[in-house]
This record gives sequence, structure tokens and C-alpha cells, in this order.
Amino acid sequence: MQIEIFQVDAFSAKPFGGNPAAVIPLESWLPDALLQRIAEENNLSETAYFVRNGESYDLRWFTPTVEVDLCGHATLASAWVLFEQLGEQREVLRFNTRSGELRVSRGAEGLLAMDFPAKQPLAVEIPAGLLEALGLASARGLYRTDDYIVVIDDPAVLAALQPDFVALSRFDVRGIAVTAPGGGFDFVTRWFGPRVGVNEDPVTGSAHTSLVPYWAERLGLARLRCEQGGTRKGQLVCELPGNGRVIISGHAALYLRGTVTL
Repeated sequence: MQIEIFQVDAFSAKPFGGNPAAVIPLESWLPDALLQRIAEENNLSETAYFVRNGESYDLRWFTPTVEVDLCGHATLASAWVLFEQLGEQREVLRFNTRSGELRVSRGAEGLLAMDFPAKQPLAVEIPAGLLEALGLASARGLYRTDDYIVVIDDPAVLAALQPDFVALSRFDVRGIAVTAPGGGFDFVTRWFGPRVGVNEDPVTGSAHTSLVPYWAERLGLARLRCEQGGTRKGQLVCELPGNGRVIISGHAALYLRGTVTL
């Protein structure tokens, strides 16, 4: 059995930037265990699979170790494959997911715009050991949705972080986002997810469903330019339209197109 596979660098206008995702179109669903084994073999932060379902697509995302409820960069990569490689003519794609219906539309200047539900982060107490695991002496505050959001003031401190991933994996959250204003953007972020098998994710679209509401309120902006990553970085344009949604836009670039033999 052979199936087609694409590797797409999401949130980057050219290869070798942003966040790579594998995208595998399917005629029908394979067994879950096989989907997980393929994702493990790909060894990327996410492998996305989609199956056409009438006028929409059913979409699922797998890290090398688990299936996840929401992934932004692999959604962007999937939409890019449909638009640019598989000849999809619709202006708006609808994906059925574990997080509800997600829509991706063609935007200006080659951007693809994803319409995701916003998540309002809540301020919480900083648990013992979290700052030490990140290598931080202090933080402005800590917020929580499905991630911890650690807010600091200096983008240079963010860039220099070298976390203890074993220690971070003990915290019962999907991941830990550390974020700061500036760095040439409205805000910059790094995201660490050892608990879900991804020590550092270059660009985490889903994390911005929580980051954008925080920064939009703090900065008084409805449209924000963002960058995420450590050694490897990607760029996003995010908007908060005020309807409980976040619009997350970015470019994507093809790195690889090939065949998986099963």
C-alpha cells in the first residue's frame, strides 16, 4: 500500500523556516495505531491526516507520541496542500476536528488565514519549580488555558532560555509558552511541550489562540505581528475580531512530496 505525503514548512514563506508538518491525504481512515506509528516514524512535531467528508474535510493531528485536540501549523500546512498541490478551488476550506469546525481562507499576499476559537487565559499562581525548570529568575505573571503562559519583559532573556525538559514534563499542561513584548514584533514567544513529545515547537498556531487575547488586551491592538521560535523561527499575523475567535495567518512552503510505503 502506498500513500502520498507532503512535508510543508508552515509560517514561513520559504523552506527551512517556520514549523515543519507532515500532511497525508487519505481516501478513508487507517487504524489509529497505524496513524500513530506513521507520525512516530515521521518524527515531526505534527503529522496531519485528512479525509474528504462531503463539502468539508475531517482533519486529525498526531505528534510522535499522541493525538492532539488542536494544531495550528499542521492545519495551515493541510490547507496549503489542498490549495497549492491538490487543486482545491474553494476560497474557504472547512475542517471537522476534535476542536470543532475550523476554517481556512485565502488571504492577501499569499497568506492563509485560519479561523480558530479564542481561549481567554486566566491568571494563576506560579507553581514551585516552574521558573527553575525554564531557567528564569522571575516572571511578570503566569496564565493558563491548556498551556501555561509565562510572561516576561525581555525578549533577550527569552532568546537565551535553555530549559530542563525533564523537569518541564512534570507539569500537567499541554505545553509551556514563554512570551515577551518586542523583539521587532508586537510580541515574541517560545513554546515547550515535552509532555506531548515535542521539546520545543518552532511555531505553535494553537498557542496563539491564548496568546493573542492576552497581548491584544495588554497592548490595545486588534491586529498583532508575532514571531515564535528559538534557533528556528516563524512569523504570524494575528487578529482578534471580537467574536470569540482568533484569525491566525501565515505563509507556507513545500519542502518534500513523496510516498509512504506500508
